[in-house]
Amino acid sequence: MYESGDRGSRYILRAESVIKQYRQYDEIITAVNRADIKIEEGEFVAIVGTSGSGKSTFLHCCAGLDKVDAGHIYIRGQDITKMSHDELGRFRGANMGFVFQRHNLIPQFTALENILIPTLMCNKPDGSYEETLRRVVKSLDIEDRLHHLPSELSGGQQQRVAIARALINMPQILFADEPTGNLDRANADEVLDLLIKTRDSIGQTLVMVTHDMKIAQRADRIFRMDNGVLSLDRDYKDGRRRTSEQY
Repeated sequence: MYESGDRGSRYILRAESVIKQYRQYDEIITAVNRADIKIEEGEFVAIVGTSGSGKSTFLHCCAGLDKVDAGHIYIRGQDITKMSHDELGRFRGANMGFVFQRHNLIPQFTALENILIPTLMCNKPDGSYEETLRRVVKSLDIEDRLHHLPSELSGGQQQRVAIARALINMPQILFADEPTGNLDRANADEVLDLLIKTRDSIGQTLVMVTHDMKIAQRADRIFRMDNGVLSLDRDYKDGRRRTSEQY
């Protein structure tokens, strides 16, 4: 069973001294080196860094997709590092959503079938997701693309389907790993607008890895990953978004 952790804390995500290492031939590579972070409910946090800095690995650890070598990660007060594989799968399905740079859509499935995949993992009653589905596909403007295969969709439309899939269970925390990395500027801005709109409408927490500072600057706080070490971006007002009066 899950441990109570810091139930009642205002932090929806808390990572403590997280270490993730890989073996490369005879060398141990430390991708994440004692990373700590606390993220409040409803916050939009961006994690930036160069390629290979460990930012995506840390995000995957926070989302329970990669197993940590040391440290603890709490989501909604539950220590996901102590959950069994099955417990973690159920917990992720109920509380987390994922959007990645590569859409990871199943090519033989229609857009609608791809969107509904997470509902199968949560044993939800038939029809319980229908209202959410209508709202999500309308806000993403893909109502007329639901019965198309991924190959029949543009890159921007495929990413919208991936976002809809991430949102269908209305998760309280959404992890996004370079979600605009394969899109042009116009589509990238549009996808970010949609993610922020969703975050604002349901009070969702958004944790995003990006190399694009234009994207990151719309976050509430910016963290920087450098050789596996995570810190607030001190060049950006201690990592916090500035108001217009502060420019």
